[in-house]
Amino acid sequence: MAEAASLPVPYPEAAVIEEDSLAAQSLALALELPERPLVLGGCCCSHVGAVEALSARHGRIAVVWLDAHGDLNTVESSPSGNEWGMPLRMLLDSGAVQAEDVALIGARNLDPPEVEFIAANGVGTGPAAVASALEGTGGAYVAVDFDALTEHEVAAFMPEPDGLSLEEAEQVLGDVRGRTDVLGIGLSGLVPDERNLEPARRLTAALGL
Repeated sequence: MAEAASLPVPYPEAAVIEEDSLAAQSLALALELPERPLVLGGCCCSHVGAVEALSARHGRIAVVWLDAHGDLNTVESSPSGNEWGMPLRMLLDSGAVQAEDVALIGARNLDPPEVEFIAANGVGTGPAAVASALEGTGGAYVAVDFDALTEHEVAAFMPEPDGLSLEEAEQVLGDVRGRTDVLGIGLSGLVPDERNLEPARRLTAALGL
């Protein structure tokens, strides 16, 4: 996944952040975050610093999180202990974003504690949750893990069956763009495969990049 984060992008202002810990990575990203960032990351932890910085900048923001997994575990609840199953929960627990301002889309492989957390805290799920998540916020950060998409159209690090088609994902992102300011975009969970370049282009174009 680290190799995928170095996919060629035609922007002279592009930079690579590589630190020894998630805390150091998030801090470095937050400090260097441009006005409207496009984050290409290995796992979804790459979104943490971006969302924290944008929340500090803009106040109340929404997060639209496309992922086959919930990323809502904690160290205590995670079956694997992997940090990449926790970043959305990190953002909620830190107060960078509120549960009612989150739309989790494409999630279909959830651990029981994640299902319980969603029900108890009112995290919106599915494309229909976009409108309510955006209400009252100053804009949105959109995080797309490529495993949210069908494995027939993209090469994801942790593919899951029955994902969104590219067209369905474009419709979701177009809906976000039509309703609010897109403050930042993050693409993660993709392997270094050239067939990911066109899907990445289409998804960022749907958000107006």
